Amino acid sequence: MELKAVKDAFDHVTKKQKLCTSKCQEAIEQIAQEFEQALAKLQSADASTSYPDHKTILADLKTKLKDIAHLSQLDSIQKELNGPLSKYPKQLEKSFTSDISKSYRNIDFDNHTINQIIASHLYREGLFEVGDCFADEAGVPEATALKSPFIEMFHIRQAMKSHNLEPALNWATANCEKLRQNGSDIELKLHRLQYVKILQSQGRDDALKYARTFLSPFASSHMAEIQKLMACLLWAGKLDASPYSDLLAPINWEKLGEEFTRQFCNLLGQSFESPLSVTVAAGVRGLPTLLKLMNVMIGKKQEWQSMKQLPVPVDLDKEFQFHTVFVCPVSRDQATEENPPMLMSCAHVLCKQSIAKLSKSGTKTFKCPYCPSEIEASHCRQLFF
Repeated sequence: MELKAVKDAFDHVTKKQKLCTSKCQEAIEQIAQEFEQALAKLQSADASTSYPDHKTILADLKTKLKDIAHLSQLDSIQKELNGPLSKYPKQLEKSFTSDISKSYRNIDFDNHTINQIIASHLYREGLFEVGDCFADEAGVPEATALKSPFIEMFHIRQAMKSHNLEPALNWATANCEKLRQNGSDIELKLHRLQYVKILQSQGRDDALKYARTFLSPFASSHMAEIQKLMACLLWAGKLDASPYSDLLAPINWEKLGEEFTRQFCNLLGQSFESPLSVTVAAGVRGLPTLLKLMNVMIGKKQEWQSMKQLPVPVDLDKEFQFHTVFVCPVSRDQATEENPPMLMSCAHVLCKQSIAKLSKSGTKTFKCPYCPSEIEASHCRQLFF
């Protein structure tokens, strides 16, 4: 979009504003100088009879002030600024459309799936009554199937925040086989924290008894960890002054709470973080790029509406990358079985159809879009995710 007229109007306002400020500042400095001189004369008149009287000095000051900053002169300076300043908003309205809806396309959303995601998010956050109300009004009763598991998770997390590990330990014991199949050692971490808690609050004997009952089954696979915990018995009552004081750090409870949530959701087949939260966070991260694109596309309604996807890449951090989906940087199409990703000899990747188009169906070499390498279509190899 052509913004030269807006820029010229802005520059004109800026120039007039600087000029107005300069003239006003000059007048203020002259007025201050006249006041200082008049004050000096008044002080001298009090000490000597050779100076004019006070009335004469003040009358002379009044005359000079009128000459320096006459009201008509100040009004003229302000009018020079008001003119360009009043025209600038009109130029903005002329150059930009105020109807932002013209920048959007009509996209069909799967409202049912979106409502399920929202209901699941509410249950995950412990807002069970709100989740029930939303599921009922949105017509997604199947979403309530997640309510019971999340109620259990919520109660266990609340207990852990109060340093009560019993509910979490019961859950870990009931699901120990599934946790081991997933390679999780959260059961040991729960017993370790409970052991340290008993050692601090109940003493050496109770801690040793607990270790023999619950920690000994982990000795064969976690010997170093068990030996460290046994050494803590020597520091009973003064563990905070021992080499193992890190076991008392409050952050251990926070990390274990996050690990529990991760493993609990994993067994449910749910992601650790709410899909709604991740979507919002990813949208916020990509918002600056989208706003720049929107500013460029304002006034090109038909071209914007005809797009099947964004004409620019939106880079997101690795925390928002969950699965391997390849989008060709040339065609902007997502790879499919008919149009798979192809590894070129320079190690960059394009879709098969883009390579065919660039190479004229393999009849000529072409330049890689990412680097200066010359590519032969016959040397490209299909990638399998």
